[in-house]
Order: sequence, then structure tokens, then C-alpha cells
Amino acid sequence: MPFSPDARADLDRYWSTIEASAQIGMGRPGGLSRLALSDADRDMRDLFVEWCEDAGLTIGIDECGSIFARRDGRQNELPPVMIGSHLDTQINGGRFDGIAGVLAALEVVRSLNDLGHVTRRPIVIVNWTNEEGSRFSPPMVASGCFVGRYETGWVHDLVADDGARFGDELSRIGYKGNIPCGGAEIDAYLEMHIEQGPLLDAEGYELGVVTGGYPSRGIRARFEGETAHTGPTPMDLRHNALVAGARWLTAVDDIGWDYAVHDGKATAAKLSAWPNKPGILSESAEAICDVRHPDPVTTRVMAEKMRRALHESAARAGCTASVEDEWHWGGDIFDAGLVAMVRGEAQRMGLRWRDIQSQAGHDAYFLATHCPTAMIFTPCKGGITHNNREDCAPEDLVAGLNVLLHTAVARADR
Repeated sequence: MPFSPDARADLDRYWSTIEASAQIGMGRPGGLSRLALSDADRDMRDLFVEWCEDAGLTIGIDECGSIFARRDGRQNELPPVMIGSHLDTQINGGRFDGIAGVLAALEVVRSLNDLGHVTRRPIVIVNWTNEEGSRFSPPMVASGCFVGRYETGWVHDLVADDGARFGDELSRIGYKGNIPCGGAEIDAYLEMHIEQGPLLDAEGYELGVVTGGYPSRGIRARFEGETAHTGPTPMDLRHNALVAGARWLTAVDDIGWDYAVHDGKATAAKLSAWPNKPGILSESAEAICDVRHPDPVTTRVMAEKMRRALHESAARAGCTASVEDEWHWGGDIFDAGLVAMVRGEAQRMGLRWRDIQSQAGHDAYFLATHCPTAMIFTPCKGGITHNNREDCAPEDLVAGLNVLLHTAVARADR
């Protein structure tokens, strides 16, 4: 059956899936704490798979636990159009970050089933594992592995603060799949996401057409010192790794303030130490920092200052420092033709929309290195996110949902 330009997704049904998700892994009031590969993540995955199977989709799981739910097309030999996001959350997360995008993809397929329309190309819904990086660092490791940025074995060997190993947790919750990561041919990738910023809500826009992402660079570093008694040890003989890490975090925060006038940002994200107890200096510490700026050259300058501060901070505390991992993403990475298709659908529907840059990290950044990629932003109230007060109403999401529906079908039918 031909696809009508007037077709619309079932907003009530879509909202019901968001409300069901909000009951799994509840955290602080109104929010979620559904960390990757936790029991709550397993329970949400189980429900998502059940919904996909009820919609007639074929389920596949790769070696990093990402779930792929496939709807056949009229010509199954063609590369599929992939749509989705992630179902894991931050430790004090909201009910919409990532989740809105995965469940919007599910609603796209359900709507196509209702309408009896079979696209020329297959459509695949994806739930990427560990987008947030809240339990296993760095973030977006599964999508990174999918495009060849990371090795599967390296991902499996990641260890959380609670001592859990990524690969072991995949097995424990039953989502260590057998599909090799990487190499799959994808026609295009579309991801709908809440903005995670205040612009759309403040300016009264229904939809953001994402043109790219702020160039971002991050480092996970380790500091090595020596334990000693806090009482008798002279200051000049101390090698306190906790102090080294703390100095680095404050130095990076200062870098952010130096560039804030032009919307630069630097984040002191994490510091953990051992033994981290009263009465004893810490022998080791791990810290994570990142910088971002709309201009890629300025981001590189900020990153070099961040790296220099790393070793200066270690030296001032009598410690050594090493880089254990580093990453970068963002820039003008999204496909101009696919972005224009999203923009065209917004215009055709008469929506209030604007072009916008993403300031957060998304799986779409990695997919953009592999296939034509575009993102759709929806407003979120006050731009509050990664917080249990993150909030959206159905009317905040409806424009993005329907633009996703029509863009996915237009791409899959071409």
C-alpha cells in the first residue's frame, strides 16, 4: 500500500511505551537509574524484545549486546535503514534521554504495520549498549565497536567501579550475542533524541534539525603515587595520587572558564582513588575530563591544555600520570542530503523548526563515520537532563516522532 503524506504515528501508543519504561529501574523521584548491563537494563531489554517480536520483527544481538530488530522490506538484499538510540540511563537519569528515540523507532514500525506499508528496504531498530558510559567508561562503546573504532575484546574487558567486567555482565544478563561487531552495511542511520539543552524549549520550536555536533575530546587518566601516614609524612615527601587527580580536575575546569565566553566547556567528570581513606595518602587515582567547543581548532587547543595540565598536576603532587584512554567526536559529520530530508519533512508538515548543533555525545556520531546519518531533536523542558527532573510532555515529542516516521520511510522507499 502506498505511504500517505498525511500518515501520522500513534502518539498515545508511543507514550504508553515511555510510561512502561519509566517503571523499570526507577531512581530518584520521577527519574531512572538504569545502568548498562544491570538487572534493570536486562528487564528493559526483555520488554523491548517482547514488543519487537509482537510487532513481527526478527531479533539479532551482537557481541557487545546491542539489539537489532529487523522489519523486512520488499527487497531484503538492499542495505537497511537503521533507526534507534539507547535504553540505558545515567545513575541519576531521566525518563527520555535515548529512550524516547528507541521507542519512537518502535512506533515507526508499529505505524507501518497498521498502515500495511512495506518499505523497499528493510528497517532495523537498534538499542545500543552502554551509550551513557555511566557504569563502563568510555561512553558509546557498542556503537564505536560497530563501526570499528574499538575492538570487541577490549570492550569486553572494561571494568566498572563495582569490579564487574563488561563481557561477564553481558553473559550474566543473557545479552552476549553471537553477531560479530562491525562490517554490516547500512543504508542510513536516523536517531531521534531530546535536545538535552534549553534552546528549543526557550525559543518555542517543535523540532531541531541537527547539523552536527560540538567537537569534543576526552581523556581517562591514571595517577600513581605512594601510600603513607597522613600525620608524620612531611609535605615534601608526599606522593598523593588523590591530590594529583584533584589538581587536574580543577585545572580542566579553569580551561572551560577561559573559553566560556564563546560557549566552550570543560568538564571534570570523575575522580576515584585508592585507598581513599582517612589517615593514609592515596596510592592511585583515576580521573576523566573532557573539553568541547563549537570551533574544532579551539577544541584541539583546549585539549592540548588539558593534556599539559595532566602532567603538571601529577608533578606538583609528586606523582606520575598516564593516559589510559582518549576519545574525540563531533564536528560537521552528518550527511547533508539526509539532513536536508529531515528539514524538508519538517517544512512540509508546517512545523516550527530550526537548525541546531548537538552539544552532547550520541551513538549517531560513530554511525556518521560508517553511513549517511542524521539526528532529530525534540524539546525538553528547561533543557534539564541527566537528572531525575528531566521532563517532556507528549506534545514535545510528537513533531519529532512524525518527522522520524516520514524521513525513515522516504529513505527506505527510495
